[in-house]
Amino acid sequence: MAIYVMLTRLSPEALTSPQAVEELNAKVEARIKTECPNVRWLGNYAVLGPCDYLDIFEAPDSETATKVALLVRSLGHATTETWVATPWDRFVGLARELKK
Repeated sequence: MAIYVMLTRLSPEALTSPQAVEELNAKVEARIKTECPNVRWLGNYAVLGPCDYLDIFEAPDSETATKVALLVRSLGHATTETWVATPWDRFVGLARELKK
């Protein structure tokens, strides 16, 4: 499975109270488990800067990763930016395979 990194920025409307963070997370998590059962979450972080959250997850393909981003956007009133991440050892292996 591929590893994806997703940055999320919530809209001001998404956080109407301090409890809204947990409620929103539970709602998004439940939908992802239902709609994308093959996704495995590797990490969740709140971050400082232009984005609110950094999520790292595994998905079988880019279409599934896109579904995850769509669910976060639609349920969380958010914008997302999603990247595929290549583990360093695999990256080095790919570089070694290139012809000189």
